[in-house]
Amino acid sequence: MTTLDLITADLVDLSLDASDKQAAVRGLAQRLVDAGRVTDLEVFLKDVAAREEQMATGLEGGIGIPHCRSAAVTAPTLAFGRSDAGIDFGAPDGPAKLIFLIAAPEGGGSDHLKVLAALARRLVRAEFKQHLLDAADPAALAAYIRQEVA
Repeated sequence: MTTLDLITADLVDLSLDASDKQAAVRGLAQRLVDAGRVTDLEVFLKDVAAREEQMATGLEGGIGIPHCRSAAVTAPTLAFGRSDAGIDFGAPDGPAKLIFLIAAPEGGGSDHLKVLAALARRLVRAEFKQHLLDAADPAALAAYIRQEVA
């Protein structure tokens, strides 16, 4: 997996407008479809929802990381959305303002777990989260995330 391909500017939404986690995931997943990384939106959304039912994907500190393996995913991919209002992903401390959608191909081995682990390590760093909150340019933010999660 090349981290260059993991996230690109078109997979970054700096003003994610969604009232709940389903709408947030749908908005980010549509970007994956538009980028040719997900072949079937409904199949992918069903797989994300099934994963969410197993365990909430909200982390403390205003973070949501919905993720799944799906036959509809063509390549390991990361989409990012920032919500000013915050969206409930089930974290004990409240809604998420930073949402990462991790999409992994069904037979993709442990690539998405490596991405998840790398992200989790970065998200405990205040400066990483602040950079995500302050970013104004999707391309620069995608490059930053690629560099940090590599």
